Amino acid sequence: MFCEKAVELIRELHRMSDGQLPAFNEDSIRQVLEEMKALYEQNQSDVSEAKTEGKSELIPTIKFRHCCLLRNQRCITAYLYDRLLRIRALRWEYGSVLPTTIRFHMCAEELEWFNQYKKSLATYMRSLGGEEGLDITQDMKPPKSLYIEVRCLKDHGEFEIDDGTVILLKKNSQHFLPRWKCEQLIRQGVLEHVIS
Repeated sequence: MFCEKAVELIRELHRMSDGQLPAFNEDSIRQVLEEMKALYEQNQSDVSEAKTEGKSELIPTIKFRHCCLLRNQRCITAYLYDRLLRIRALRWEYGSVLPTTIRFHMCAEELEWFNQYKKSLATYMRSLGGEEGLDITQDMKPPKSLYIEVRCLKDHGEFEIDDGTVILLKKNSQHFLPRWKCEQLIRQGVLEHVIS
């Protein structure tokens, strides 16, 4: 049956919850593109046959194949666009460095797109707020307090806060830090917010 692989790509994304990125399904994409090529070639030969020999009974078949081509095209476009939206959201969630488990699920072109998006966003943030720029990825939710208690989940090294104080972030150590300074490390899995 035509268009089954293309629809399966969409179902695969639909099954995943927001914030998750399934592995790029290169095999299915290739199969859909091969199906599209075969449909196009069949249509080309039928169109030329219908023109030269006047076989008007081929026109419904040609229209059907053309509709299948358009459906496959829409499904692949939706699949790729949804993946790009998910990758863009991952940049805001995890920061400029993605975990290897997520990077493993991306194809080379998606990694390249992520790096270009990351550079564009960094350029924009540097243009805001004077010399140092403004990190608009911080404070994604309005804070209830300016300082929070955090626990280190792994050794990270020295961490400097605004007043010049240097804190050593060692595994299992707890600190009371400004929320905006440690929010990125919480998303990266270095720190954990301790809720009393």
